[in-house]
Amino acid sequence: MAAEKKAGLTRRDLIKSVGLGGLAVAGLGLGAGRAMAAGEPEKAAPGPMPTRKLGKTGLEVSILNLGGMFDTINNQLLLKQALAWGVNFWDTAEAYGNGMSEEGFGRFFARNPEARKQIVLTTKLVPKGGRFDERLDAALARLKTDYVDIFYVHGISGIAEMDGQMRDWAAAKKQAGKIKFFGFSTHANMEDCLIGAAGLDWIDAVMLSYNFRLMHEEKMRRAVAGCAKAGIGVVAMKTQGGGPVKTDSQAELDMAGRFLEKGLTDKQAKLMAVWRNPDIAAACSQMPNLTILSANVAAAREATALALADFEALAVFAAATHGDYCAGCADVCAAALGGDAPVAEVMRAMMYARDYGELALARELYASLPEPLRRDPGALDFSRAEAACPRGLSIAAIMRDAAGLLA
Repeated sequence: MAAEKKAGLTRRDLIKSVGLGGLAVAGLGLGAGRAMAAGEPEKAAPGPMPTRKLGKTGLEVSILNLGGMFDTINNQLLLKQALAWGVNFWDTAEAYGNGMSEEGFGRFFARNPEARKQIVLTTKLVPKGGRFDERLDAALARLKTDYVDIFYVHGISGIAEMDGQMRDWAAAKKQAGKIKFFGFSTHANMEDCLIGAAGLDWIDAVMLSYNFRLMHEEKMRRAVAGCAKAGIGVVAMKTQGGGPVKTDSQAELDMAGRFLEKGLTDKQAKLMAVWRNPDIAAACSQMPNLTILSANVAAAREATALALADFEALAVFAAATHGDYCAGCADVCAAALGGDAPVAEVMRAMMYARDYGELALARELYASLPEPLRRDPGALDFSRAEAACPRGLSIAAIMRDAAGLLA
């Protein structure tokens, strides 16, 4: 038992507190445990929601960005409460539920037409399939709005995808009043994408995977700072860096115990670490229920509660567990494999399945990958990719696990 204790907390105490999604919000003054357990949103909560300017757009956005990758149609009360608590930055995409997420937002705007002008609304289209004109119009129809404030090209892996044709399309849609600002999201080769974007004066905003595991790397720091200097609004996503606490890891239990004693969950601390960088305008978070929403709102309102020592503790933890997390450097493994296997996309699918509990989305992404890889991942030799991986990931084992879980 002594080996399981950390600052007076036993393993059982810690699992009880941070398990089930880490929903405790003790110490942050929101009273979420009582109100959310009863399913009743509070009418008001102490303190304002902090905002930051989204680069050269001039938009004032809440530092907490509501990620729409959940059942927005049947969570209208959550959308109403998010706005009441000052979360004015909402994110969705055509790919989320095949348009159902957009439809849920649209239902909210139809019932609350005055809310649309209060919301900075974004949506995204993946490049695959083309027909951006038609698909954007369909997205606007689902959203019950004439325009989106920010349009992202969804999930690019190289800045070459932002070519002259895309620039001209963005300019035409701005002229037509269908989008106000334009940018892209990226899960792979994020640093190179941002560095390239900083040299394009027609990119207004970017969304990238950014968390306590990635923020300390020199190239990432330069990439984010370069975009901020160029006036590009930077939005962080995948901020948890691997999802919930894994209770079979003593390092994670120790880290979670440190923050629990401060009245924070590990999830709140990870968000606060992201907000320490003033170049990050907002952190996008999927908040599918009122309990998680309230915990994240509380963290945003107390964003300065994370001390430098806590920030450094997360950096130490990230270094100690770096072999468990894919950093998205897709060009490295792709080059080692000669383009035979989209390792980063498989990693992303596994992240959705294991860390975020989104098995359906993970299977949808996995199903879009090359059929030979899905049919027999053992037929490929991943040793070159494993040797090249800067984090030493066991890529072959992950590929086998993905085939078993997602095929």
